Amino acid sequence: MTTAQTRWLTQESHDRLRAELDELLARRTESEGEEAVQRRARIREIQELLRDAVVGEAPPDDGIAEPGMVLTVRFDDGETETFLLGARGGVDDDLDVYSPESPLGAALSGAKQGETRTYSVPNGGTAQVTLVRAVPYGQHRR
Repeated sequence: MTTAQTRWLTQESHDRLRAELDELLARRTESEGEEAVQRRARIREIQELLRDAVVGEAPPDDGIAEPGMVLTVRFDDGETETFLLGARGGVDDDLDVYSPESPLGAALSGAKQGETRTYSVPNGGTAQVTLVRAVPYGQHRR
């Protein structure tokens, strides 16, 4: 069962995050101050990623934009871009990664192929983007 917070991870990504977490936990008594604060924050981040992880499975190939999908979009100026909707830590690829919480990621989440959505741009305005294609990560090269 998947939820809005589901994180799709390869086994390799899961193992890498697990090893990083184990290392951080082993070092938690080594220092104090800002380094300790940053380490605790990273521990919480990894624990959250792993808690909601689906490992070794691809999201459904249903053409709907969701985390774990590679999206091809067309912006209102006609330019296209292909990127992974997900978390940077889970990718060993040359794909750009957009977080589902980013303005573009949030606007596209749940979109169906052919659907146009509006999102906020850094200058305070809005722009439109159309979802051209959504396929599970790993199937995007076919």
